[in-house]
Amino acid sequence: MRILLVEDDESLGEGLRTALRRAAFTVDWLRDGASALAALKDGGIDLTVLDLGLPNMDGMEVIRQARRAGVDSPILVLSARERASDRTLGLDAGADDYLGKPFDTQELLARARALLRRTGGRAQPTLRIGALELDPARLDVVWRGKSLDLPRREFALLRLLMEHRGRPISRESAQQRLYGWDEDVASNALDVHVHALRKKLDPALIRTLRGIGYALDEKVAQGDADGATPA
Repeated sequence: MRILLVEDDESLGEGLRTALRRAAFTVDWLRDGASALAALKDGGIDLTVLDLGLPNMDGMEVIRQARRAGVDSPILVLSARERASDRTLGLDAGADDYLGKPFDTQELLARARALLRRTGGRAQPTLRIGALELDPARLDVVWRGKSLDLPRREFALLRLLMEHRGRPISRESAQQRLYGWDEDVASNALDVHVHALRKKLDPALIRTLRGIGYALDEKVAQGDADGATPA
């Protein structure tokens, strides 16, 4: 999942980017309101974590203009403005949640996960498809009763595939959600992660749809596979 972090405080921004990446999110960090608005209009953002006191354009104005432009992805506001009236203004402008500074990082991560679940139409925090379970909070994957410790990028890819159950995801969309703007991406990076997941789970679990992308095979996850190798 791709998060846009908008925070002009270098120390706080660096700490938040590190915490979000450790939680297996892809993070793009911007430091001013005008750039944030442009990024939101471009699309491809699953969640925005937005400070209000920003250079060039106040965070509240970013929210208003983004919503007027049709941006519907969730926005979590971070702000030292803790008066009830400020929170009300932020929520009425189009924010989905509001967290006052200082805050606990674990609470921020929990709120981010809750907003993403709500956007995805899920009530339960754990993703389950047959014998495959993924817990975003604990960064834990269980396959056929065995717990697996996956690297951050493999975990993020598996979560993306599970959230798209029944639907293929294109290579372009997968890469967009796995890699930030400031990261160099090898041309075969996605294939390497898919190959690694197949080895650790089941060779037939992730299907390659030629000319389209990838999809999770629900029959394999349910234990109905015949062991055939994916195309």
